[in-house]
Amino acid sequence: MARVPSKHGRDQGLDFQGFLNDLQDWELSLNDKDKKMKPRASKNEISTGSKGEYRKPAGKTSVSDNSTVSSGAYDYPRSYDAINNVSSRFISEDDLPDAASEKELGNEYFKQKKFKEAIDCYSRSIALSPTAVAYANRAMAYLKIKRYEEAENDCTDALNLDDRYIKAYSRRATARKELGKLKECIEDAEFAMRLEPHNQEIKRQYSEAKALYEKHILHKASVALENTVEKLSKSDTKVNGGLIEIQEVRKLDTKINGHHVQPISVASQKTESTAAQDYIKSNRVTRKQELQTSVQELASRAASRAKIEAAKNVAPPNSAYQFEVSWRGLSGDPALQASLLKAISPTGLPQIFKNALTVPVLVDIVKCVATFFREEMDLAIRYLENLTKVSRFDMLVMCLTSKDRADLAKVWDEVFCNEATPIEYVEVLDNLRSKYHIK
Repeated sequence: MARVPSKHGRDQGLDFQGFLNDLQDWELSLNDKDKKMKPRASKNEISTGSKGEYRKPAGKTSVSDNSTVSSGAYDYPRSYDAINNVSSRFISEDDLPDAASEKELGNEYFKQKKFKEAIDCYSRSIALSPTAVAYANRAMAYLKIKRYEEAENDCTDALNLDDRYIKAYSRRATARKELGKLKECIEDAEFAMRLEPHNQEIKRQYSEAKALYEKHILHKASVALENTVEKLSKSDTKVNGGLIEIQEVRKLDTKINGHHVQPISVASQKTESTAAQDYIKSNRVTRKQELQTSVQELASRAASRAKIEAAKNVAPPNSAYQFEVSWRGLSGDPALQASLLKAISPTGLPQIFKNALTVPVLVDIVKCVATFFREEMDLAIRYLENLTKVSRFDMLVMCLTSKDRADLAKVWDEVFCNEATPIEYVEVLDNLRSKYHIK
């Protein structure tokens, strides 16, 4: 590893750099003064020795008292070189701080478990030259001292610089798990697993996140079920109370007005008890069905409202990760997916996806384009053309399954190139068909 300068060395280097800058300004100022003094020198009584030494006029002082030059002028460049040579003994390019050395020093501090010092070094490295690695390394240090929000933000900044950086996804998933953002944690781990399917550490993290999320959902469902059972139990108590009251009234009725009335037989009581129990069970089932129906209706309404709000707030994604998360969130609603796609300029697709476009997303986008092809043919064709400009597109279409090819061929035949397609678009679409390797 390259030598890393000490903090004292860096501070000393910066001080001398400032000194040299001031010295250059001073030199220029004195040169201007010297030019002004030359015309006046002939008017003053100036004596020179036999060897051409310059002597200052009596009673005056000069910054060049100890300098001797043949022309009588002070030799500023030579003095500057002398000072520069002296200062060069104290400072060199290796002593000046740079982003790489600060990052390496941060790594050394991290190994020593000096996480706060490591954070300081990574921060200086980012200030000098921000990189995805420096952000992700600082995020890891933040995780160690349980500053999860800062870690999440640093990972996001790292992914804005490199949206295929696996460690940034993994560390953000860890931060989001600790922050209770379990759904977002799963999304990060799942996306990282898609980028590196054989990474065992990512697989383990995804499995743990999924299990934790399912446990959280199960706990919420259990709490809701307990509340429902408690309500039903209260209803059952009221019903049983009513049965007891009826039996007491019937016992009293046996001696009304001195008339002896045949008491209710045990068998009759058992029949009534059984009927009451049946009523309770039936009532419980009915209530459960009503609750289930109510929950389903509420869920349906919530989903509808969420989709309406999503349609209002569709924002263009900045990376393949953001696009895929939003796309999956709108699955099952082609209209909203079309809105998301239209929020992106067709020419922006290569920049957003870079080399992170996947086969399932590619096929989904083509199918989505087909939904608005008839109304906006020019726009639809521009999307199809710019998808072919995404990095690794040729490799993607070679990886299409037979089912994917059959689906795309059906879209081309039934939508893009049917009898209703204007003749001026047919040639363009035929060329695109060959680029998508569709027969």
